[in-house]
Amino acid sequence: MSAPEQPNSTSTSRPARRWPNLVSRTVWAFFVVFLGIFLLYPILVKSNFLFLFGKSPGLEDLESPRVEQASELYTADGVLLGKYFRENRAPVPYSKISPLLIKALIATEDVRFYDHSGIDLTALARAVAGGGKNGGGSTLSQQLAKNLYKIRRGDKGLLGHIPLVNILVIKTKEWLTAVELERRYTKEEILKMYLNTVEFGSTAYGIKVAAKTFFNTSADSLKPEEAAMLVGVLNNPTAFNPRFHPDAALKRRNVVLERMSQARVLPAAAIDSLQKLPIVLHYRVEKHIDGPDTYFRGAVSQFVNKWCEANGYDMYRDGLKIYTTIDSRMQAHAEEALQERMKRLQRDFDNFWRNRGGNPWVDDEGHEIPDFIETQMKRTDQYKLLAARYKGQPARLDSALHAKRPMKVFTWKGDGDTTLVLSPLDSLAYYKHFLHAGMMTMDPFTGHVKAWVGGINYRFFKYDHVKQGRRQAGSTFKPFVYLTALDNGYTPCDRIRDQRVTINYVENGKPMEWKPDNVTREYTGINMTLRHAMARSVNSVTAQLTEKVGWDNVVKYAHKVGITSPLLSVPSIGLGSGGDVSVYEMVDAYSTFVNNGFQSEPQYITRIEDRNGNVIKQFDPKQRRAIPSETAWLMLYMLRGGMDEPGGTSQALWEYELWKKDNQIGGKTGTTSNYSDGWYMGVTKDLVTGVWVGGEDRSIHFQGSQQGEGGRMALPIFGAYMEKLYQDKDLDITMGPFPRPTTKITKKYICVSESEPRRRREVPIDTIATDNLLENLNNGGGALPDSLKL
Repeated sequence: MSAPEQPNSTSTSRPARRWPNLVSRTVWAFFVVFLGIFLLYPILVKSNFLFLFGKSPGLEDLESPRVEQASELYTADGVLLGKYFRENRAPVPYSKISPLLIKALIATEDVRFYDHSGIDLTALARAVAGGGKNGGGSTLSQQLAKNLYKIRRGDKGLLGHIPLVNILVIKTKEWLTAVELERRYTKEEILKMYLNTVEFGSTAYGIKVAAKTFFNTSADSLKPEEAAMLVGVLNNPTAFNPRFHPDAALKRRNVVLERMSQARVLPAAAIDSLQKLPIVLHYRVEKHIDGPDTYFRGAVSQFVNKWCEANGYDMYRDGLKIYTTIDSRMQAHAEEALQERMKRLQRDFDNFWRNRGGNPWVDDEGHEIPDFIETQMKRTDQYKLLAARYKGQPARLDSALHAKRPMKVFTWKGDGDTTLVLSPLDSLAYYKHFLHAGMMTMDPFTGHVKAWVGGINYRFFKYDHVKQGRRQAGSTFKPFVYLTALDNGYTPCDRIRDQRVTINYVENGKPMEWKPDNVTREYTGINMTLRHAMARSVNSVTAQLTEKVGWDNVVKYAHKVGITSPLLSVPSIGLGSGGDVSVYEMVDAYSTFVNNGFQSEPQYITRIEDRNGNVIKQFDPKQRRAIPSETAWLMLYMLRGGMDEPGGTSQALWEYELWKKDNQIGGKTGTTSNYSDGWYMGVTKDLVTGVWVGGEDRSIHFQGSQQGEGGRMALPIFGAYMEKLYQDKDLDITMGPFPRPTTKITKKYICVSESEPRRRREVPIDTIATDNLLENLNNGGGALPDSLKL
């Protein structure tokens, strides 16, 4: 037999080597794929491949990073009024940052800052090995990337919603952005950007705001212990806030000081003594409602915000500089005059009603309105919230309305507030007793608003009585009747008899009649000149003149010169009962008389600059011809009658230091029929000012002219204010007469004073405007030519 055939050794060994080769190939394949992914991964993240990773900062973002920065509001004379912001941040150059602060920052947060290029591999490895217990591996450049581009709050991509994976994607974005920042900026620039963007807590962003918030100092004037505290806060702005967690902040500050010692920023002996010091704060959080002129700032923010939305800007983050027309000195004088007068007036008001044993909310007959506070409460937001909470539970709702608790309320005594124990109903009744006021001054030639006081105290009363509030103007509306007459052939010396009259008219197809009363209910029977009638605010004459010129025309002329509110065409329009108007539009309308017949649109912003100081919008005055120059000048002559004519309603101004140096003032008082509104409109050669005083509701008022007329409520505010302006030598506001007319006065007559009726004379002035006679007559002085003497 032959031996059995042996199997081929080659064929039996081949299967034994097949698996190792397959594993080897697989490993190499995975390695190549992993290497490819590792090399391509940054590119995939950067390019947001298939929208998996979310958007990363682009080239434009890196070259011109947009940091949120507060916009600032300035007066015409360069005083900072306040800021608008979501993140209160104001950049400061590197040279204005304390070198000690920078060294403390590096020693604490990134000791190898000057050695790496955005990623500190040593720190990163230590952090990974220690599970984060040995500190983080994040560099200042990475932190800047996170703060600057909001990487953790931005577009996350599809993978950004997977736990753990999202952390890797975010960290990768921060690493890549940090490297890009290191390539484009110097170390100093990175430090500057970091310290200008980082959050310090207490709504302070950036080192400039933080230094002011915590220590009321500048970024380059920080003491060593202050610098260490601010650097310590960065680790956790909430947990290490020295205002709310002083012990934790102190320990953290001492850790920073220890790091400074290790980095040899300060000698050990100095560190030991510094660590023993307590934290001394000068803490004040800056809010965007801080600063003066808050009523005015409300109007500004509304206007600027609308402009920003239309032009692609954000008022709360773009670092705009907004320059207004307000003069801080005039504003201060206006606030002071209003506060002084309103404090005294409120005392008189309280005494008036205390002596009558009642509350100031009364009906037309002077009887207290029953359930007034309860009715008013139902209109409040507080009531609506309580009613929704206790729906179907009237007993609990009533209990909540009567539940007393300590409240901080406004008072004219002391520092402006006090704590009282009041219920919601008590609180409403307390505040309803207060009188309010609004006041505005404008340059009539440019339309620039120079002072704006919207109320007695913005902290407690947010409602703006300059532009937001509208009330009946009373007799301050009468000049629009006389304007209509003068522009349609009448002269200041035309006469209408002061007598009881009945005005017949048709309303809704029905015959009606109106019998206007004089304030005194007396009628002199004198055939008065128009100037004398307006000066004394005689209702009967104004009502007759309104009928003659047509109440439709009075409405038309009021709108011509600046009144924008809707007005009713009714016989009583001339007495101010044709509609509600604001101080803002009344000042605008009266300014037309001073500005030679041109109506200037009120302007409170002159320009807006971007964060780099470039002017991006210039606001120029807007004017239009509203009435002829001659008519405007004659209206000034009419308004001056309030002081010049016997019995003129402005004559209380003679009590103030306003009459020197041939100074001339025109004006008109206004009072509504139930004394709920007191007005004064005053004009000088430079300025027009409007003042309104009254209760929050029309049913809250004095009960007689002795206390409640415009000449006693509003006029004294104007008088005290003008007195302060003239006394302020820093202001370029001088006394003097109104300018001479710029055009020839062609009206046939102008009036000599009616102080002596037997000597009244209508003086022809066809040529007077070209010589000195008219000026002498209007100044109340000078001699008449022989041909005109009696």
